[in-house]
Amino acid sequence: MTTTLTPPTAEEYAPFYAEYVQRAQAREDILTAFPQQIDKIKSALGHLSDEQARFKFGPEEWSIKEVIGHLNDVERVFSYRLLRISRNDSTPLPGFEQDDFVREAGFDNYSITDLIQEFEFLRRANVLSIKNMPDNSTLYRGTASGATISARALIYMLVGHVDHHMESFHKNYLPALS
Repeated sequence: MTTTLTPPTAEEYAPFYAEYVQRAQAREDILTAFPQQIDKIKSALGHLSDEQARFKFGPEEWSIKEVIGHLNDVERVFSYRLLRISRNDSTPLPGFEQDDFVREAGFDNYSITDLIQEFEFLRRANVLSIKNMPDNSTLYRGTASGATISARALIYMLVGHVDHHMESFHKNYLPALS
């Protein structure tokens, strides 16, 4: 069972993901970050109306709903990669085009409540999955999007990715709505 986790080395993930890993490494306990992020999203965004959650801070930017939908998509994609790699599956895993996912999903038609609840369910499932992984499985490596990646790097990336978007919510979205 995974109860503690040391940060991944730079060889365990593609340079594109370095920001996410570094954000997560700044945390004292990566595993407690998972449920904390649920609370932070609820606190920051749960009070918004559906109309407010359609806000975009620029014409080419995603709305708040689209960003939450994107978080849900990434939670699924990264957790699937985590499952495969932590089971020592060496099958190369494909990438995905996030802009296509967001465009095709129509997240602005979802309720903000449903999007946040979906994030919570996905995240809680990941908490249980990670908690019950054998410690050695977090060190396994596989290939995703054409690059080597470890299971523990994916765990750090899940946290860092949410931190990245939470910073954007607080910097670019929420001040315009207050």
